[in-house]
Amino acid sequence: MIPSGNKIHFTSLGCARNLVDSEVMLGILLKAGYEVTEELKEADVLVVNTCGFLQASRDESCQTIDSLLSEKKLGAKVVVAGCMVQKFGDEVRDKFPGVHYFLGSGDMEKILEAVQSGESGSAVTSAKSYLQSGEVPRQLSTPKHYAYLKIAEGCAKQCAFCIIPKIKGPLRSKPNEQVLKEFHLLLDQDVREVILIAQDLGDYGKERKEKQGLEALLRSMLAVPKDFWLRLLYLYPDEISDEIVLMLKEDKRLCRYLDMPIQHINNDLLKAMRRKTSREQIISTITTLRKEVPDIVIRTSLMVGFPGETEKEFEELLQFIQEYPLDNVGIFKFSLEKEAPAAKFAGQVSEEVKQERFDRLSKMQTKVLKKLSKRYVGRKLEVVIEGYHPETSMLMTGRFYGQCPDIDGQIVINDGRKVTVFGQLYYVEITDAMGYDLVGRVLGPVKGRVVKTPPKPSTLHVI
Repeated sequence: MIPSGNKIHFTSLGCARNLVDSEVMLGILLKAGYEVTEELKEADVLVVNTCGFLQASRDESCQTIDSLLSEKKLGAKVVVAGCMVQKFGDEVRDKFPGVHYFLGSGDMEKILEAVQSGESGSAVTSAKSYLQSGEVPRQLSTPKHYAYLKIAEGCAKQCAFCIIPKIKGPLRSKPNEQVLKEFHLLLDQDVREVILIAQDLGDYGKERKEKQGLEALLRSMLAVPKDFWLRLLYLYPDEISDEIVLMLKEDKRLCRYLDMPIQHINNDLLKAMRRKTSREQIISTITTLRKEVPDIVIRTSLMVGFPGETEKEFEELLQFIQEYPLDNVGIFKFSLEKEAPAAKFAGQVSEEVKQERFDRLSKMQTKVLKKLSKRYVGRKLEVVIEGYHPETSMLMTGRFYGQCPDIDGQIVINDGRKVTVFGQLYYVEITDAMGYDLVGRVLGPVKGRVVKTPPKPSTLHVI
């Protein structure tokens, strides 16, 4: 029976792993007869999946909850789920007494119970993270041609600046069979790009004492005789094995793209951060990748202002990105989290110095990127054309293998006359570079790769 008052409005905050959890909640509600609406004022239930990783994330979550409570129609329910509820539940409940129901970050499958409950309540168990299993429905909210596949949750690392293990708990990997089942399901839905995600892909299966668990999983996926892109997010330098490098070389379906967070390059700071790699290992890994896979695109994250960072150590980081240029760099200022070990470290850096270093590093990376981007001008790339440019229908946008959705640049198409459907691969000649974005014109479809117009995905508001 279709429930009365069945319109749902979803907001997903934070990382792609959160987005997958939101898609599971969405799938459960759609299966039960609920309908999704983009219009906040039309919604009978408003669901927000929160992020509690950093203070800025928690502030954004609180602002979103406050906005939903103030703008919802009379009688509509607000359900708050996710990391912030799990870790800072009492604080959130005290701050927002008007919330109908709270769900912990491991309790996504109780969304129907939360929505249908006649009374306010909560379901926050000891499960700190969620891993889909069995036949639990999931409704993709991404464009039809790509989707995220979460293979593990939690974290086995103990980085001094991070509270993820406290929020998400210890490492838990999905069984290989479940991952492969979801992989086949995505391919059967005409998903052309599957993005593997975890807090740390390289630790996949290690809590089960598996050696090279990620490599075995990748081999199984690449054994599937279908056409797809397989993208890896969050793989640490020490976990990029010879076999992964070989797979990158031999099978172009495994995108020649790695998101390899290194945080810093100074050995003293890396040790203080409790990272498992040294300057020498990081440089060796980058050098090997550039040599063995010349067209590899490397993304990383760098942190400025970690406690004790001196001007000399920061200058070492500046010099590093000039000598070993990286294609995409996310730059972050150290955020003092009270429960992180680094909060108690001596030598805390002032916000003014953090900002100054952030600006200098960003400026240097912009110069590096300008040189790197020029190598694409004049080349012909296979590009998935994703749709019209948000600012004008005179332009289109797309991505090649070296650009991940949401976090990297894109290709601006200024001549898309030969495009007949979105979500498919076309040959594009790159004519210019503008910062993180490239500019190009479509030459024609990649033979045998254009099939049909993908349907519009279900609506889920992602911030």
